Formats: sequence, C-alpha cells, structure tokens
Amino acid sequence: MEMKPLGRTGIMVSDLCLGTMTFGSQTSEADAHTQMDLALAAGINFVDAAEMYPVNPIAKETIGRTEEILGNWNAANAARRGDYVLATKHSGEGLRFVRDGAPITAQTIPEAIEGSLKRLKTDYIDLYQFHWPNRGSYMFRQNWTFSPKGHNTDEVLENMQECLEALQVQVDKGNIRAFGLSNESAWGTAQWLRLAEQMGAPRVASVQNEYSLLCRLFDTDMAELSVHEDVGLMAFSPLGTGLLTGKYQGGAIPEASRMSLSPELGGRKSERVFDAVDVYLQIAARHGLDPTLMALAWCRTRPFMMSAIFGATTVAQLEHILSGVDLRLSDEVLAEIEAAHKAHPMPY
Repeated sequence: MEMKPLGRTGIMVSDLCLGTMTFGSQTSEADAHTQMDLALAAGINFVDAAEMYPVNPIAKETIGRTEEILGNWNAANAARRGDYVLATKHSGEGLRFVRDGAPITAQTIPEAIEGSLKRLKTDYIDLYQFHWPNRGSYMFRQNWTFSPKGHNTDEVLENMQECLEALQVQVDKGNIRAFGLSNESAWGTAQWLRLAEQMGAPRVASVQNEYSLLCRLFDTDMAELSVHEDVGLMAFSPLGTGLLTGKYQGGAIPEASRMSLSPELGGRKSERVFDAVDVYLQIAARHGLDPTLMALAWCRTRPFMMSAIFGATTVAQLEHILSGVDLRLSDEVLAEIEAAHKAHPMPY
C-alpha cells in the first residue's frame, strides 16, 4: 500500500481510503466492524466518515449512525485508535436533519465536533472536513448550471476567517489534528489557503471531490492548485457509484445495489454514460483486467491523488478490492484510457 502525505501536516495516509457511508444502512454493524479489521490488516490506515452518514437514503432516524458504528469499533479496539487516520465532516448548510440545516459557522463548528467525538467514542478527529461550502458548489452535476452569483464576497471571506479561528480553538484543545475541504472549487480552496497563511490558522490539508474515469472535473484548475499547494485529492465515487464495475450495463439493476435505492445515481445515469462505461470495460477485457480494480488503479496514478475513497457494501466487495491493491497499469492501458476519455468526456 502506497502512503501519501496529508498535506503539510506530517501525517501519512494510505492511497486507498475506506469509505463508510453505507455503515448503518446497507452495511450492518457486524459487517462494518469486519471491514475495519480487514482494511487495517491490508495496510489501509485511512477511514472517512461524516456526521450525516449513512446515505441511501439520508434519513432523520439514521443521521449519525455511521459515526456511532465506528465509535463502537473504537471502544472495542481502544488500543488500535492510533493505528489509523480518522476523517469526518461537518454537514454544512441545507441538511435540515442536522442542526436544522445551519451553515458552517464559528458557532456550529464546536457543536458539530463535540457531537462527532461523542458518537465516534474518541478523543480526537485526525481530519475534520467541511462537507459543502456555504456559498454552494458546482459538484454533483450542478456544474451544468453553475453561476458564481448570489453571495457577497466580503461576507464569504469574513465567514471563512471566523471558521478558521474556530478551528484553531479546536486544534488547541486537541479535538482535531488537521482541516480539509469537500466539494470545493479552486477559488474557494485558494481563499482558505490565503487566509490561513495570513492568520496563522489551520491550513487546508486535503480536498474531497468526486473523481473517476467518468468524472474528471478535477483535471485542470484544481489539479494545478492541488500539486503546487500540497492539497491532495481525496477522490469520492472513484467507481462512478458502481457504474464502472459494469454491473448496471444492459439495463441490469442488481438487488440491494445503489441503483435499486437511488435510480438516477445522483444524476449520473444517462444514455451517454453506459456507452462510456462499455469502452472502459472493453479496455479491461483486452488486457485481462478486472474493471473495478482497473478503475481504482488508474485513480492512484494521478499526480494530485492523495487517496481514493471506495465504499464496500459487503465484506465480499471489500475483499475483492483488497485483492487489487498491488495492481499497476501498463503504459498501453493508460494510453487507451486517455483515448477513451477524449472520445467520451464527462458523460454525466
């Protein structure tokens, strides 16, 4: 397992990260704990959660359940807490089930962190992330209609400063070790970096945005910022919510799969996407590769990639992914992937 720096924090993380968003919905607590054991045994030392998890669906009754399941594992394995890097997130504005949809502010940060610490049964969070910018985002297909309007720049920057001050308090208390962003833009990330430098406040260590063979928005402005500023990408949905496994081709909807619960896959389902997936499946078949393992291995080649976050609904899925941790793609495969991307750019 290759280890990568978490920004400039001195913390090292595995370039595969165990995602937990199904823990407590599609994945039982017993299976979730087995996944923790298997992932750590395989050399994965990075686990990502959020206070709003689990998803599929997001429900008032289950908000926080993922953190509780991880907390129960922590309680039963107290001596192992230092063996892995634990990341979680402040939900941010709009999710009515969490603090009535309150935005990220100096007032909500300490409350959110205390809640996560309690559920996680731990004294500290290694990486604390802001799930969504208060001003909105172009992620999750919003790029098609995105317009940077409706927010006063001075107010946005003032909020950022106040949040950084609040984060510093949490660092000083020992509640968090590092700070990261999610669903952020190049402008937003640059402002957080600039203000942190001015203030001597916690510096952005990572950004968690969607990235896969099917979604390559990160490849330009964000990629350049990421490399030059040491803000590594934590890629979510590196398998395109399962599309890149091929299991949805030909109209198939496997029982208990994500598509069975979310038919449009968050706007990813389209006529064009199945054509693109077919091309990647053909590349894998020509070279005797498993398409799931190929997609993850490709993500790990990217120069800005810190860690690709994968979710495994079942223990069997996790075992399959772990079987490919040493896969390296040939130059021929990489060239064919780039040709496929040019022929099928951004299919959703």
